[in-house]
Amino acid sequence: MLDPELNERPARACSGWWALAVAALATGGAAVLARYEDLRPSTSPAEAWPLAAVAGCAFLTLAALSGLRRGRTGHAWSLTLFGRYRGTIRRTGLIWSSPLPRHARVDVRLRHWRSEPLCVVDAEGTALRSVVLVVWRVKDTARALLAVDDHTSYLRGQVESAVARVLSRMPADSFDPAPAEPETLRDTEAVGDELTRMLAAECRAVGIEVFSARPLSVEYAPEVAAAMQRRRIASIDARHRDSVLTSVLDAVDNTVHRMSDRGLVGLDDYERKALVKDLTVAFYTARGPAADAR
Repeated sequence: MLDPELNERPARACSGWWALAVAALATGGAAVLARYEDLRPSTSPAEAWPLAAVAGCAFLTLAALSGLRRGRTGHAWSLTLFGRYRGTIRRTGLIWSSPLPRHARVDVRLRHWRSEPLCVVDAEGTALRSVVLVVWRVKDTARALLAVDDHTSYLRGQVESAVARVLSRMPADSFDPAPAEPETLRDTEAVGDELTRMLAAECRAVGIEVFSARPLSVEYAPEVAAAMQRRRIASIDARHRDSVLTSVLDAVDNTVHRMSDRGLVGLDDYERKALVKDLTVAFYTARGPAADAR
């Protein structure tokens, strides 16, 4: 459970133009007193009030000018006083707030971070390299500044952890020639949705809102890339040969049945087997290596 005080709330602030007006009036009053009154120190209250008034005007001017801040779009001011969170100012333009608290500027714009190639393994233990793009922003400035030492470093660490957990659940590729293939890491939409869900849950505690986390690339590590490429080519070749053989058998079966139904030939079992063999060789030669060569 986090500290219940670590929830963003608005801090007290007003327009900076009022502070400038107060500073101008105080400066003008001090100038008038300096011109028309005697400002020498005196023990008599009747004679010492001009000097006290000038000091008061100087204090007002200093307080008005030292509390001026510039509120920028996409940024916020987080206030802490003696280590305690005092609120957040999200106003823009010229603003004034108490000069006593410590003001820390926080970037609350939508930001993106592209990771370096991360070393992970898939469900089969094959070494991979993955690059992830994360779109995020600071939603709660109090948690982002006070609940963690560095929220950007925390986000990067959670990205590495989430990528390692998500990518280890599925194989990088499926080399099964069967039509019903299992889910693989090539389904970037599903992998991205799972990454986004996991990162959003992990970063919510520190005030970070994750909009999306998408894998830009999922590649084999250099030490296994060549072997996996040969395995992929062999799998594609096996699927191609299986599809060619299936189409050839369908064509032979259709041809033999049509010839028999129309009474073009009368074949016994031996002749039928010989015809099927000759047609299979002829069709496979035409659709297989010869077709590939063309």
